[in-house]
Amino acid sequence: MSNNRAGHAAKIIVHRIRQNWRWSKAHSWTHLIEEHDLNPLVRGRRALRKSWWRLMQRHHKAAAPAPLFLVGVQRSGTNLLAHGLDELPEFQVYNEGNTRAFDNYRIRALPTIKALVEKGGAKFVLFKPLCDSHRTVEMLDYFGPPARAIWAYRSVDGRVRSAVAKFGDSNLRVLRAFAAGEVQKPWNIWQIEGLSAESAAFIRSFDFNSMSAESAAALFWYARNALYFELELNRRPDVTLINYDEFLSDPRRIAVGLCRFLDVPYRNAMIASIDPRRPSQRPPLPVDSRIHERCSALKERLDAACAAQMAQLTGERAAVRAASPRPTTVAAHP
Repeated sequence: MSNNRAGHAAKIIVHRIRQNWRWSKAHSWTHLIEEHDLNPLVRGRRALRKSWWRLMQRHHKAAAPAPLFLVGVQRSGTNLLAHGLDELPEFQVYNEGNTRAFDNYRIRALPTIKALVEKGGAKFVLFKPLCDSHRTVEMLDYFGPPARAIWAYRSVDGRVRSAVAKFGDSNLRVLRAFAAGEVQKPWNIWQIEGLSAESAAFIRSFDFNSMSAESAAALFWYARNALYFELELNRRPDVTLINYDEFLSDPRRIAVGLCRFLDVPYRNAMIASIDPRRPSQRPPLPVDSRIHERCSALKERLDAACAAQMAQLTGERAAVRAASPRPTTVAAHP
């Protein structure tokens, strides 16, 4: 049994090394270090600030730590959000590579997570269970108030470019196997867990033998982000939406709104590493026209809901932003 576990662990390590090597060729090692928060100077300064804050908190009666789940679709800016919140002393972060909280990127049993939360010395203990985003309601209901969740999303083409660069055609391979009936219940492949009947039927309606990796990545963007509305997370006061593209273009406004949602003081350290910028204007990707149509409609719904929530948090007027969602730049491909 121990040999099987060792072999499984070795396969995971090899897979991660290959994955990061492929991604580094598409981007750079500097970006890889930033994404995985590997800079020892940054980590050291952060640890000192948190130790000092927690020492000061001993003189005040603090509420019990609460879990915060950062969910959504991979390659949607969740690392930037996690690192930003990790700069605040009120947060302790367990990223998806932390083996105490995750097993091969899947969140461990909720009683195990509860024990980690109870041991935390921060106001929020953040977990990033992206592979378990379909379980957001289950996780929040298990802990109850004051547990919170953040659903992060970004433009379709931004996610597609990043996903294909790092994961290759993995979305295509999984969706092809699902559509061909090669993956049967009980499902143990997170990419297709939690699929609604509508999303499952939509996926099965395509010929994956002629589909590109980009179209499959866009289809995956649709199926996973559709869960936000299918799970009725938009009706829950303990869940908020964060638009990664808006966070990049106006980091202070989004960070202030997020801190108000979490009821923690805003600090500039949260966005110190972000150079405000608009999304780059790149040629649109060729994506199947039916997938493009679904993604565009869902993006508009997400943008409108996000704008309304953020306006409420920051005291802005929501009408203009909600009525004029930014269109996606993914091109339809017949």
